[in-house]
Amino acid sequence: MERFGWQKRHILVDRVQDARDEQEAAKKQFQTTLERFIEVTQADVRQLESRYRRLQADFNRSEARAEDVRKRIGSIETVAADLFKEWRAELAQYESAELRRSSEQKLRETQQRYEQFIDAMKRAAAKMDPVLAAFRDQVLYLKHNLNAAAIAALETTTMNLEQDVSALIREMEASIAEANAFIQEMRQQQGG
Repeated sequence: MERFGWQKRHILVDRVQDARDEQEAAKKQFQTTLERFIEVTQADVRQLESRYRRLQADFNRSEARAEDVRKRIGSIETVAADLFKEWRAELAQYESAELRRSSEQKLRETQQRYEQFIDAMKRAAAKMDPVLAAFRDQVLYLKHNLNAAAIAALETTTMNLEQDVSALIREMEASIAEANAFIQEMRQQQGG
């Protein structure tokens, strides 16, 4: 892509934007899956099968969204590593010591900001796994125990899932805010 005039920093900003958008979509999907779970726990016996199918479908979408977020993080890490490697290599090309020092300082600041941002994104992604595991357990349990007694036993589980999803959403929102700040700083460095 660099041959077509795309600098690595532009590619990095694009990938960060894509990851941020993917996290936003995943956040919404996790909320929807929780809503579907609550619908199952509040359903009467005649509605259980149809509500369970909707829950299963939304759970599958949550898993897919989580995987998409992980892939986006990986693509960010790849281009960031390339960008920082290239930037370090280009420092030796400077004749002006003052410009080299300035570029080194910007590299350090950018790397530090990147580490802060990518750590937030990874923390949010890591919080998806326990929530997915809890949803998976409940979906599997309901698959083989779709009756009023089983639904009544899920009251405590509902509260725990609500807390877990709320914590996940807070972490994702913090990560999205970090992504937005990183994008803004990169654009300011680019002059636009």
